[in-house]
Amino acid sequence: MDGTRPHRTNPLLRASLKRPNILITGTPGTGKTTTARYIAGATGLEHVSVGDVAKEKECFEGRDVELDTNILDEEKLLDHLEIILADGGKVVDYHSCELFPERWFDLILVVRATNAVLFDRLSARGYSTRKREENLECEIMQVVLDEALESYEKEIVHEITSETEDDLQENAQRVKDWLIAGIESKRRRAWKNDRYFKLRC
Repeated sequence: MDGTRPHRTNPLLRASLKRPNILITGTPGTGKTTTARYIAGATGLEHVSVGDVAKEKECFEGRDVELDTNILDEEKLLDHLEIILADGGKVVDYHSCELFPERWFDLILVVRATNAVLFDRLSARGYSTRKREENLECEIMQVVLDEALESYEKEIVHEITSETEDDLQENAQRVKDWLIAGIESKRRRAWKNDRYFKLRC
């Protein structure tokens, strides 16, 4: 022994158990990307923006001028994401979730926002009146939440809000606690324990 202390790595990173993939989804403007960044920072998982991957890999078939949006080449995008997510340990954010294979994710967090907050955020982004109203209606009708509940096991789907700094920090800590619990138990089913995601409705 040379008297030096052994190097201690983050237990979240050194665990032999394959780390889970987490999907952060929700209506545009609810705070998905910011939430994903906070969670990645708290856990050491890698943040993956599906929108950025689509742009970088040019996963588009054209442009819908009327709706002011790109037409996604889903097959090409999924091929790239399959490689990125293969080893686990990713926090993925995207405004939809039904196109992804169920096997990819161990936790689905649906970010919600009040109408007032969402209206202000979408207006600040310069959304057209039509595009803003469509997204507000989508949130009111909880389209993304219903989509998640239909596409994944209900026990791994949870609603969260990310309207304040406290919300962001609390959500990140809850995911970190959930991740540690799963690693300590060494059982994949522990990833599906919902004790950390009981919402204050």
